[in-house]
Amino acid sequence: MTQHQPNADVDHPVASGDNSNSVAATRSGRGESAAFDPDCELCEAARFTHWYYEDELCWVADCEVCATPMVVWKQHGTQPPADELAAMLARLVEAGELRFGPEGGRVDQVMRQIPDHFHAHYRDADWMSRRWMEPPSRYTGVGTPRETR
Repeated sequence: MTQHQPNADVDHPVASGDNSNSVAATRSGRGESAAFDPDCELCEAARFTHWYYEDELCWVADCEVCATPMVVWKQHGTQPPADELAAMLARLVEAGELRFGPEGGRVDQVMRQIPDHFHAHYRDADWMSRRWMEPPSRYTGVGTPRETR
């Protein structure tokens, strides 16, 4: 596995925003988070697309919107602790390189459509058109071979 190198075109700091009115609550030394938000699509973790990985910290699956690997923190919040962030990004890079080959893309930490739950994508050069160019993946179990519909 190669070390993730920041890319000025896609890598940006995780959005922090004002969490004073959100579900997020501070957990001792672990950043802003809450275990679960019933209204959050990422907390729901529906299994529609291919899942590369899952553990107690995160899951990595193909994003329904852009069809690229996406890592999602299992805590509802925007600021995972540094050690957890590093572990999640390592799992994302592993999945991205499995899908697109070594150094086949870059980590993108911009939380566009769901800005209140940490997630990041592994974007390849064709990520903007991928969802229209190929059939979506489907869920067949965590860590199984990737299949499309």
